[in-house]
Amino acid sequence: MSSSIGRPLRPALGALLTALVSLLTAVLLTAPQASAAPAAPVRVSAAPAETALARTALAKTAPAETAAAALTEVTNFGTNPSNLQMYLYVPDSVTAHPAVLVAVHYCTGSGPAMYSGTEYAALADRYGFIVVYPSVTRASKCFDVSSPQALSRGGGSDPVGIKSMVDWVTRTYGADTSRIFATGISSGAMMTNVLLGDYPDVFAAGAAFAGVPFGCFATTDGSEWNSACANGTVTHTPQEWGNLVRAAYPGYTGPRPRMQLWHGTEDATLRYPNFGEGIKQWTNVLGVSQTSAATDSPQAGWTRTRYGATGDQAPVESISLQGVGHNLVTGGMAARVLTFFGLDSTGPAPQPQPGGCRVAVTTSAWNTGLTASVTLTNTGTTSVNGWQLSFTLPSGQTITNGWGATYAPTTGTVTATNAAYNGTIAPGAAVTIGYQAGHSGNSGTPAAFTLNGTACTVT
Repeated sequence: MSSSIGRPLRPALGALLTALVSLLTAVLLTAPQASAAPAAPVRVSAAPAETALARTALAKTAPAETAAAALTEVTNFGTNPSNLQMYLYVPDSVTAHPAVLVAVHYCTGSGPAMYSGTEYAALADRYGFIVVYPSVTRASKCFDVSSPQALSRGGGSDPVGIKSMVDWVTRTYGADTSRIFATGISSGAMMTNVLLGDYPDVFAAGAAFAGVPFGCFATTDGSEWNSACANGTVTHTPQEWGNLVRAAYPGYTGPRPRMQLWHGTEDATLRYPNFGEGIKQWTNVLGVSQTSAATDSPQAGWTRTRYGATGDQAPVESISLQGVGHNLVTGGMAARVLTFFGLDSTGPAPQPQPGGCRVAVTTSAWNTGLTASVTLTNTGTTSVNGWQLSFTLPSGQTITNGWGATYAPTTGTVTATNAAYNGTIAPGAAVTIGYQAGHSGNSGTPAAFTLNGTACTVT
């Protein structure tokens, strides 16, 4: 699939796409064994060189000089059978118990490329949710959406690693488990379908750009590529498509995630008939009629159809783009995804900001380490219900242990998220937390603290 997805199409890239598709038809599925990862998260200061072409109108719009938040790699996040990498974006404005969005890249892409080439990080700055960017390490840089392991809950391969990433974020940031979402482009769109099929109890909704239905790319010979599906010649009845999804998690009877599908009528990589097959599949899975509940044209050349309801959060929403090819993503589409998910202004509002706060911090240091005690006082007139205390560690310091809160990442700008027992701070009350850190000579204390985005007085 095209590495130019989400970027302007250039003739040279078109030739590259043709060669890449031919190559992928011969690629065998490989799942490298997980290797030992560094113990501490690594801050990513710049995206790899491959993402230079991805910096278009879709790129994150928050000015670099005003945004302290940055993309971070998280290692040792849990079971990871196919050696995926996990990249994380936590905005400075993150809400208490935030929603989580998994943004899945296209073939030949990466997590940092998806971060740089889409609008989700900028939207996270606005609405306070967390974005996870999984990244493939196998040679093709395509996600496994074809093997029997990938198409079964807990079966192994990429979906298991991505589920571990979600679990890590949920534990670390106290994320709202009812607001976990997935979106992706091309190979990432296929993975979005797979995640919603494998883990219907985890994901609330998905948005797939230029993908194929769950199970359409299935192969039995170890190949990553299914030409019949790519060419749009795999067809099933709605019931048959729905059965493929239900077979991924036998016996599951709970609610199913909603689905938003996007496709261009001139897609030459994953052809347009896959769009109709996807609608058949997800209307069946969600138990709604294939007769549309509402159809409109929110933009010239777009046909938006809703199934099962007429509102912004219908069970199934499809957007057909007339005359558009495979690299269909343009500016503003991500905002429409958030509307479907309920993560924009129509969704949960950010937590109320505290009226005031005060932080007192003391340290006890030795030659290579230190222990810090941090007392946070609510100086406002209303209770703080759910808190995150952010601060920047002095250069060379790395947190090795902590208590009273969960700390992430362990270097640079750190966010301490309340524990279950101390999430409420009444007016005039205080909580004390602490951490142990190693240092390379600078044993100083953080100079500034913010509580849920509000600056605190430091004493």
